Amino acid sequence: MTVNITDRAQLEEAYKTAAEYGTVMVERFLPGHDFRLLVVGDQLVAAARREPPQVLGDGQHTVRELVDVVNQDPRRGEGHATSLTKIRLDDIAVARLAAQNLTPDSVPAKGQRVILRNNANLSTGGTATDVTDDVHPEVAARAIAAAQMVGLHICGVDMVAETVLRPLEEQGGGFVEVNAAPGLRMHLAPSYGKPRNVGQAMVDKLYAHGDDGRIPVVAVTGTNGKTTTARLIAHLFTAQGLRVGMTNTDGVYVNGRQIDSGDCSGPKSARNVLLHPEVDAAVFETARGGILREGLGFDRCQVAVVTNIGAGDHLGLNYITTVEDLAVLKRVIVQNVATTGYGVLNAADPIVAAMAPACPGKIIFFASDRHHPVMATHRAQGHRTVYVDGDSIVASEGSWRETIHLRDVPITRNGKIGFQVENVMAAVAAAWGVGMPWQTIRRGLSGFVNDSDNAPGRFNIMDYRGATVIADYGHNPDAMRALVGAVDALPGKRRSVVISGAGDRRDEDIRDQTVILGAAFDDVILYQDAAQRGRADGEVMALLREGLAGAARTQHIEEIRGEFIAIDTALARLQPGDLCLVLVDQVEEALAHLAQRCADAGTAA
Repeated sequence: MTVNITDRAQLEEAYKTAAEYGTVMVERFLPGHDFRLLVVGDQLVAAARREPPQVLGDGQHTVRELVDVVNQDPRRGEGHATSLTKIRLDDIAVARLAAQNLTPDSVPAKGQRVILRNNANLSTGGTATDVTDDVHPEVAARAIAAAQMVGLHICGVDMVAETVLRPLEEQGGGFVEVNAAPGLRMHLAPSYGKPRNVGQAMVDKLYAHGDDGRIPVVAVTGTNGKTTTARLIAHLFTAQGLRVGMTNTDGVYVNGRQIDSGDCSGPKSARNVLLHPEVDAAVFETARGGILREGLGFDRCQVAVVTNIGAGDHLGLNYITTVEDLAVLKRVIVQNVATTGYGVLNAADPIVAAMAPACPGKIIFFASDRHHPVMATHRAQGHRTVYVDGDSIVASEGSWRETIHLRDVPITRNGKIGFQVENVMAAVAAAWGVGMPWQTIRRGLSGFVNDSDNAPGRFNIMDYRGATVIADYGHNPDAMRALVGAVDALPGKRRSVVISGAGDRRDEDIRDQTVILGAAFDDVILYQDAAQRGRADGEVMALLREGLAGAARTQHIEEIRGEFIAIDTALARLQPGDLCLVLVDQVEEALAHLAQRCADAGTAA
């Protein structure tokens, strides 16, 4: 590129050189300084005069040495990470020096200004001086008009002129470029002059007054019911027409599509959802491991749900040895509720209810028993509660009531599945906490079916030759109690259960599971799962059998190596009218195996 051509010989030489590269473009030369005008909406919010990279001769040092001195400025670094960029003495700089009859080893005279580049970009070592307060109103108007002509709400208008103090027409200046993604360093941290808070103007332009640009974030934790509750809340957001990002122990989902698999209940997965450009609302299952490792993936949430603590789970790991320790950990999401948000807490669980004072926002208590002292007190004070009244879920605040019939919520099976009723109450309270319309909540609840697609491994019910088969991922004593209560509400002649145990639980937790099941099932088939998690071969199986010693109901016990063989063994024993509970370990694979077996049985029939 050749600039400032003043005679025909220069023109011919410049044309000859440019023609070697292809198409030749000829533009009018504008003398003067390089200015950047930042336009946001219909305002000029900042202006800077940019100077090309240069050094000042002292009569003693070479150009190379002077560049080294300038680059020692702590404000100069590589790339865009610092307010200024180091000057490069490259081929372009050497060519610019040659035009001044200099080389890198020349010693310029004292006071001589040595230019090292034609352009004044900060990224090539240029400097910037703030001139915002000097811009003539007509210059500002022309820059705004240029931005609007191009159709950009935020842009940087590059201008060449002698000064910003006079209109362009008076001095022969003009605009040379409009940048859609303007750099902000020259305005936030100019080399000379006053910094400008351009970020505020940009945010104010992007978001309406009172809009902070945040999306609704709901965090869910607890011992049991987390995944189902998170999925149900996400389903309600979808019913509202929002594009939902959800993380749980099954994976990461965005707008109904799975983008990651495995246990994704940690902060890394949450951050990935918040960074996704398509997400309008976020629901995060928040597990203890992620909190211990990295904390939360968000600064605050609009709603925090704690389903329960009960007898706890994973106790004895990572120095969490008591339910009180576990509660301190789970309480973290409650402590990070926005002041305008809600903590949704299980009033029937005293450890969960005690988290209320830690919440910066308000509290919505839920429990099946509306007469529970915590519920009664909260309701009497005019605060929000969600409870069961007869065959309906009721949301109450002061004298106001909203009723949802359990017959219209398929996941509860007309209210027979107690733990699902609790999950629904928690989800209703969360939706209420984010201000979701009640007609949307009703529509969402009626459309949520507890199958292996919506909630894999969460009380999925199937038919096998006239027998009822239930698949669930329950894996702690509290889950066993809830499952037994749910199974008792369903018909079934002979009842069987297929169970393994995770090796990273305490001995008593593993034993307690079969103590509970032994009182409710006729047949118990024990299997060793895929990962023993630090236990010796057969050790978990032995603990499960110990729990069945003296079982009140169990009469038949089998030990099987392999989950799928255990499932097939249990299915082979079923008669029409029987009920079988399968506590799966490899959720996706086991559900696919069960679905295939049930389909084959249906075809054979």
